[in-house]
Amino acid sequence: MVSIIEKLLKSEEPSVSYKIRVKILGEDNNSNAIRNLRQEIKTSSRVTKLLSECSSSGKIPINAYSKWRGAHWVLSILADIGYPEGDTKLIPLRDQVLDQWLSQDHLKRVQTVNDLVRRCASQEGNAIWSVLTLGLGDERIDELAYRLMKWQWPDGGWNCDKNPDAKNSSFHESLIPLRALSFYAKKTGRTDTLEASKKAAEIFLKRHLFKKCSDGGIINDDFVNLHYPHYWHYDFLFSLVVMAEAGFIDDKRCKDALDLLESKRLPDGCFPAEGKYYKLYKGDKPTSGCSLVGWGPTNSKSGNEFVTAEALFVLKLAKRI
Repeated sequence: MVSIIEKLLKSEEPSVSYKIRVKILGEDNNSNAIRNLRQEIKTSSRVTKLLSECSSSGKIPINAYSKWRGAHWVLSILADIGYPEGDTKLIPLRDQVLDQWLSQDHLKRVQTVNDLVRRCASQEGNAIWSVLTLGLGDERIDELAYRLMKWQWPDGGWNCDKNPDAKNSSFHESLIPLRALSFYAKKTGRTDTLEASKKAAEIFLKRHLFKKCSDGGIINDDFVNLHYPHYWHYDFLFSLVVMAEAGFIDDKRCKDALDLLESKRLPDGCFPAEGKYYKLYKGDKPTSGCSLVGWGPTNSKSGNEFVTAEALFVLKLAKRI
């Protein structure tokens, strides 16, 4: 395990080194060395490409939710890879995202069917988590958190399915709000959002993160594959990351998912990306799902640095390394 950590520390991608130094080795996020490393992330070719479509106003002149080039997704990626906090240059992107999710037009599309609010709550959740992680929060984040709690289903999660018979929350739409409300609670000390996040966690924990309650079978084959980035999609590693961040990784119901993760370790200690949710933009006409940057190899036999960094973080907090 030491050898793979040493390898990742030498990565050409500063965000990988950052994840290892802070999340695995426990270096102080406020030390001069880590601050300098985060500045390297800010000026890296990856971040430069992600922000390359910003106009003179600082905004990206497409719908904020345009996959995966819109401001919503760019901010979520920057937050995940360790972009430095408090950069005022990102304020136009933040405002672009918050203006969209707080607009009256957006609110009008929120429907209630059989007393359950049908909402793609991963949108509000990602906005909360990204903006707070980047150190750019304001009172508008409070409103988004309030809406998530107001829209929470009795079983603890959220769902955008308008089928009147739908009664179970969506894994895709519930994991990111859980992450957001847990992080919001840590930042604000709010106990109501903490309780809401605990309630949401039960959706996943009672299903061991990827199993059906009925017979223990796999809920969705893609849930047990490794990916990066996750965007709004669910997989068991993303769930383990959120459980680790929110303080639930020691719950015995995470064991099966942790065992599954360890089974996917390659001989060199790395973990693969077994699938991906993006297409690499190659200069042709951009389509939905295009990414301006790649995120490493995607196959079951090659290690992926970003997936490996996430896996090691989870295994460390689970006391398995």
